[in-house]
Amino acid sequence: MARVAGIEISNEKRLWVSLLGVYGVGEVTAKEICAKTNIDPNILVKNLTENELELIRKYIEENIKVEGELRQTIFREIKRLKDIRCYRGIRHKLGLPVRGQRTRHNARTRKGKSRPVGGLKRTLDKT
Repeated sequence: MARVAGIEISNEKRLWVSLLGVYGVGEVTAKEICAKTNIDPNILVKNLTENELELIRKYIEENIKVEGELRQTIFREIKRLKDIRCYRGIRHKLGLPVRGQRTRHNARTRKGKSRPVGGLKRTLDKT
């Protein structure tokens, strides 16, 4: 297994597909990495030379925020929104959708499992 950006990428897949396993690298970015380093994106990772792997590692390190650095940046940005108490920050804090989606009928993923609101407590009178 080849190691890129602190992550083991699969040897049996094409290069651009294997790069998708790195947090912060999507399809477009993976293909861009291959183009900028002049490496065929369809080559299998196990067929790469050590030089080519080093080229990929160096390009990612210098040009793209990935893994821990990216996660920290996102966390800091969300914390800043919460601290200044803007609308988006309040939505983050309450666990509600942030980007204007409706919550009346949807948003189960963001809101969590629905909880019943204390039902009626009736006692049956035997008269």
